[in-house]
Amino acid sequence: MSPRTSKQFETIRESKKELIRKKALKLFARDGYYTTSIRDIAGEANISKGLIYNYYESKEQLLKEIILTGLKKIEEMVDPDHDGVISSEELLNMLNMIRDMLSNDRRFWTLYFSILPQPSVLTLVKEEIDEMYRNMIGMFVEYFKREGYKDPETEALILGSMLDGVSFNFLYNPENYPIDKVIDRIIELYSKK
Repeated sequence: MSPRTSKQFETIRESKKELIRKKALKLFARDGYYTTSIRDIAGEANISKGLIYNYYESKEQLLKEIILTGLKKIEEMVDPDHDGVISSEELLNMLNMIRDMLSNDRRFWTLYFSILPQPSVLTLVKEEIDEMYRNMIGMFVEYFKREGYKDPETEALILGSMLDGVSFNFLYNPENYPIDKVIDRIIELYSKK
């Protein structure tokens, strides 16, 4: 048997990091950030506590990486061609994708909305969340300017608030929240002036 290549070691490393992130996300979303310890994450991942520290220097760094990974998915959904501009088609696609995004990444979104009202946890990732929010709202403002809306800044904030509200309500009451109807209504509002 030949020794592993550096590429094989990197694959193993990334696989371990993904396992740790996945288990940490599960515990952070279910039990809370402060309640979850590195020992809990190690137990859930069936690895030693020391091994986690080979990949992450702290629980804070682990939370940051989880949040950054999720924010990248949002940015990809909002601006898939990375041109800094939201077209009408991209806006409609984004609105249509929200339901699937929330369903498929439920743990991330539960964690995301749970840390927003916790200042001591939010400060760990506030800078990253604020930057993503500014970029997204900025693209919405430019979109509404191009579409000729009277007050593009306010319209962008309204859309952002609606999306937050839809997300929150769906995550915490999915059986009773008619997300399809709500998303269809938002699409109806923004697909025509």
